Amino acid sequence: MKEPKVQVGILSEPQIEFILLNSYHIKGKEIAGRQVVTYVDGQIRWQGHLYDELLFEPMHEESDAFELLNVTIGINFHWERKEDQRFMGALKIIVENEKLTGINVIHVEDYLTSVISSEMSATASLELLKAHAVISRSWLLAQIHKNKAITASQSLYSAFTQTDQELVRWYDREDHTHFDVCADDHCQRYQGITRASTEMVRQAIAATRGQVLMWKGNICDARFSKCCGGAFEEFQYCWEGIKHPYLSKQRDSKTGSGLSDLRVESEADQWIRTSPEAFCNTKDKKILSQVLNNYDQETTDFYRWKIEYKQDELSELILKRSGIDYGQILDLIPVERGTSGRLVKLKIRGSKRTMTIGKELEIRRTLSTSHLYSSAFVIDKADIVDDVPGRFILTGAGWGHGVGLCQIGAAVMGEQGYPYDTILLHYYIGATIDKLY
Repeated sequence: MKEPKVQVGILSEPQIEFILLNSYHIKGKEIAGRQVVTYVDGQIRWQGHLYDELLFEPMHEESDAFELLNVTIGINFHWERKEDQRFMGALKIIVENEKLTGINVIHVEDYLTSVISSEMSATASLELLKAHAVISRSWLLAQIHKNKAITASQSLYSAFTQTDQELVRWYDREDHTHFDVCADDHCQRYQGITRASTEMVRQAIAATRGQVLMWKGNICDARFSKCCGGAFEEFQYCWEGIKHPYLSKQRDSKTGSGLSDLRVESEADQWIRTSPEAFCNTKDKKILSQVLNNYDQETTDFYRWKIEYKQDELSELILKRSGIDYGQILDLIPVERGTSGRLVKLKIRGSKRTMTIGKELEIRRTLSTSHLYSSAFVIDKADIVDDVPGRFILTGAGWGHGVGLCQIGAAVMGEQGYPYDTILLHYYIGATIDKLY
């Protein structure tokens, strides 16, 4: 197969301004310099004429570039802002949701060079970068294939079930209908050639060119998270009830003893309250800097962590985050756990109502102003007066959903001399690494 191209949605605005830094061709003519396109009654106005779609193609793909002005980055994050960004490849303008959407059409390997530069620290080891290149390529190509097969009605909520006693939902990446992926953290952070990539990133992309993770003829859904907490979670406990054999229960170790059944409450309790040996059980700042942003490095307590809420804090937090008034919180009761000890369902017993919530991300969102590190936690109550606890102490393990590659564990493996293929096949059990092009 030939190296495919990917369509990346960059911005959506009523008016888009951009600069063609080299000569581009469109509709049989060459054009360069500053351009403005505007949404008008379901069409695109450019240079006094109306169009349904525009495609500005580079004369020389390997060198020509364009600049998009006022691109919003960090959407819905505290650091959201606008900046001008530069891109290789073609620029496509379409009409979408009564606005114009700017789409970068680019070869997959050029796209990955930017993504890996954005996602990983410049200090990351070559083997870790290679592993991430294969993961990002796998997810991207799986997404492109999936987009060809789905209907336009796919939504962000892959499931939503609610009764008076239970609210269970899981969140997955929204499937875009007019392009393959977006450029923000919602898919994979992509900033074109705005920031220079390192020589190490280019080496990692070149060394793994065309390589993807495969399972029985299909590209793997290559999930990853910051820190598994010492045990891998299985896909079906976080998202839809599909078991992917390559995303299976396992200890994050080559030397540790076997893993007990952490779906059993007593086993999960013992696991979370101790600190078992694992690749991701590290506080080595040199290793952590390969994976974590500067503000994420302020604490190294995420392999095992603790958070405490006073009664008023917790009841107000849950009301604000869920919109449900439980009254005073009388108990938090584990109902179901996954293979890493992460809670899949949690019962909240209040003085006004009781409800079971899930899956893991819903639990993390409900019990934190942003997100708990993970849903792998046990609960202690203190200062109980008339059946009302004065404090709740959550003791937890890991950071993120724990499915697939554990970034901190993989960084440790890279430092210990494991090659990228060994790292990948440790986290994606029984998969193969195949070269598609």
